[in-house]
Amino acid sequence: MTQVREQDVTANNELIAFRLGEQEFCVDIMSVRDIRGWTPTTPLPHSSAYVKGVINLRGAVLPVVDLAARLGFEPAEPSARHVIIITQVGNQTIGLLVDAVSDILTVNSGSIQATPNVASELARAFMKGVIAMEGRMISLIALDNVLTQNQSGQGLLN
Repeated sequence: MTQVREQDVTANNELIAFRLGEQEFCVDIMSVRDIRGWTPTTPLPHSSAYVKGVINLRGAVLPVVDLAARLGFEPAEPSARHVIIITQVGNQTIGLLVDAVSDILTVNSGSIQATPNVASELARAFMKGVIAMEGRMISLIALDNVLTQNQSGQGLLN
């Protein structure tokens, strides 16, 4: 009979933490392909307000989403201090415009708490949970929901 080790039950997750204004968020490190400094984008006509435009990344055209605007916050005014986190969800590669990357976190699954019920339906769809650590509250983003659908259920770039 094999014994279940505690570390198998509470698997560790590596997360990239970043700031949007005064708030901290994080995403699974396995979804992150690259982190780059701000690069001006080429606007896309008739795209959603949170799509800043596209950039050329090593020969590939890549959409850049203002994550603050996507989450319902004040849209970012990009500067040289902003960062683009290149993420991949399924076969879709998208850049996320954030204020700054702050940390790489290792947390066990047990320390990720459910998104509070007081949050809106859309907020709960975008968040996998909340992590309280070292006096910080860090929201874990559900990238698959943020990147694949808008509020009407259409594709992100429609």
